Amino acid sequence: MPQVLLPVGDATEVLDTMYPFFRLPEDDFAVVVAGPEARLYHMVLHEIPPTANPPWDITEERPGYHIRATIAFRDVQPEKFVGLFLSGGRAPEYLRYDKDLLRITRHFFEANKPVACVCHGIEILTAADCIRGRKVTTVAKCALDATQGGALYVNEPVVVDGNLVTARTWQDNTLLLKHFVRMLKEWVAKHGDPAVAAG
Repeated sequence: MPQVLLPVGDATEVLDTMYPFFRLPEDDFAVVVAGPEARLYHMVLHEIPPTANPPWDITEERPGYHIRATIAFRDVQPEKFVGLFLSGGRAPEYLRYDKDLLRITRHFFEANKPVACVCHGIEILTAADCIRGRKVTTVAKCALDATQGGALYVNEPVVVDGNLVTARTWQDNTLLLKHFVRMLKEWVAKHGDPAVAAG
């Protein structure tokens, strides 16, 4: 199956990450989870508590499930992957400093391969300087990250701009994955499986 890369780190958001992890194989795309190291990572739940008194201005973070990265960023050969999915949570705040992840991210834009990004994942795209001149969406509290990266931010559920599809939060997952799966299928139909071509 053609492979999609899913970078994670500690404090990766559960629904941002697990939805594509299970959804993409339904359309015959293998998901490869990568991290700073090949190990088990802690995921978290991010939600503004609906009944808190006093109310929260920002999301509360609670422990979630775990997910295992089977490969470290430094060992990833991005030319073997058909697409990239950047999930959110707090992890992108520090993953964006990883030089190997930035190198990987730039490859997908240079090769015009499909990239999906939700919520805080935009911080990685900005750090990699991949959204300059693009139209994107993200969670409202990351709008500044988008504009500082040279993008036009809009508050819409999903935005498609070339090879990039962005969404605000996990509430937009269904529409995000519909677009991303379509983009992946179109890319494979035109170019084939890059893992096969790379040997």
